[in-house]
Amino acid sequence: MRYETTVDIAADADRIWATWVDIEGWPDWSESVESAQRLDDGEFDVDSPARLKQPKMRAAEWEVTDVDPGRSFVWRTRSGGLDMVATHAMEPTGDGVRVALSFELTGPLSGLVGRLGGGRIRRYIGMEGDGLKAHCEA
Repeated sequence: MRYETTVDIAADADRIWATWVDIEGWPDWSESVESAQRLDDGEFDVDSPARLKQPKMRAAEWEVTDVDPGRSFVWRTRSGGLDMVATHAMEPTGDGVRVALSFELTGPLSGLVGRLGGGRIRRYIGMEGDGLKAHCEA
């Protein structure tokens, strides 16, 4: 199952990128994240791990699987028959940046979890996009 949203942000791409890679700052701008912690030091890059706690969910450890610095990153977590991949990408527009967020759920339990939790997944992606926009345009 795949969920996605786009949001246009009237801000510089560097500001958006800096906001994304400041993992510990996510709870400050997204209501979809209660706590966030980088689990390593140094450059935000492939294999960088982080732990995120979202409302009404268990904490999950995410690992970056792909990075195009200043443009996009993908990270993944696995849990009990589920493989979850979240993509964060941006494309410059004439007035700012268009951000595309997606969340893909696969594995043996993905259909059941998608039916039971699809509404929450959509809300959390929306909260992330709205929060990023408000934060970066402020």
